[in-house]
Amino acid sequence: MRWLSKEQLYTVIFGTETPAGRRFDLLLIAAILLSILVLFLDSMSSVRAHIGNVLYLMEWLFTLLFTLEYAVRIYCAQNRFAYIRSFYGLIDLLAIVPTYLAIFIPGASFLLIVRLLRVFRIFRILKLMRYVNEANVLWRSLKQSRRKILVFFSSLFILVTLFGSLLYVVEGPEHGFTSIPVSMYWAVVTITTVGFGDITPHTPLGQAIASITMLMGYAIIAVPTGIITAELGQEMRREYDDRRCPQCEKGGHDSDALFCKFCGGEMEEPQSK
Repeated sequence: MRWLSKEQLYTVIFGTETPAGRRFDLLLIAAILLSILVLFLDSMSSVRAHIGNVLYLMEWLFTLLFTLEYAVRIYCAQNRFAYIRSFYGLIDLLAIVPTYLAIFIPGASFLLIVRLLRVFRIFRILKLMRYVNEANVLWRSLKQSRRKILVFFSSLFILVTLFGSLLYVVEGPEHGFTSIPVSMYWAVVTITTVGFGDITPHTPLGQAIASITMLMGYAIIAVPTGIITAELGQEMRREYDDRRCPQCEKGGHDSDALFCKFCGGEMEEPQSK
C-alpha cells in the first residue's frame, strides 16, 4: 500500500478537481447522510428498543470515522489554526464532540443532558454545504444582503413593539394582554400570519389594530425574500461573468458549460469558490 503525501492528502480532501477528490466527497456525503439517518432512528423509542445496540455501535463507527477525517484535515491543512477556527472547522468539531462528552457524564440524572448533547450531531449535515457549489452561492448572497436584512428586522422589531404596546394599552390584562412582552408575542404571531388564537383582542379598537397588523404582515413578509432574491441574482450573474472562454476570452457562460457558446471551444473546469 502506497501512503499519500501531505500535499496529495490536501488535494484529495480539500479539493474536488481530481477523480480521487470527487470520490472522497461522494463517500463522505454518503457517510454524513447515513449518520443523520442513525440519529433520526435513535430518537424513535420503538426503533431504539429493537436495534438500540446496533445504532449505538454505528454511532461510534461514524464518530471514529469523522474523528479520523477531522484529524487528517488538521494534518494536511495549509494553515491549521485557520482551519480549526473556520466555520467548517467548528462544524467538523461539533459533529464529533457530543459522543465523547457523553462518556464523561455518568449517572441517570444526567441522561437528559446526554440526549441534548447527542442532538448536536445534527451539525454533521452542515458539512454537506462545502460540497455543493449552489449552497456556497446562496451563502454569499446572504452575506451580501446581511445589512439590508438587519435593517428589515430592526424595522420589524419597532413595529412589533409599537403594536404590542398599543394592544397592551387598549385591551389590558383582562383580555389576556398581561404585559408588554406578552403583547409583543401576540404582535409577532399576528404579523407572521401564524395566528395561534391563544390571545385575541375583544374591543372594537383592538380588533381594528389587529386587522392593520395582519394586513401589514402580508405586506412585509415578501421583503426579505425580495432582498435575498436580488442578491442571489447578482451573485449568479457574477459567477457566470467570471467564466471566460480560454480561446475567445468572452464571458457570460453557465457554471456547468462544457463548451463556449460563441466559438465552440472547450471550457476550463470551473474553480470552486
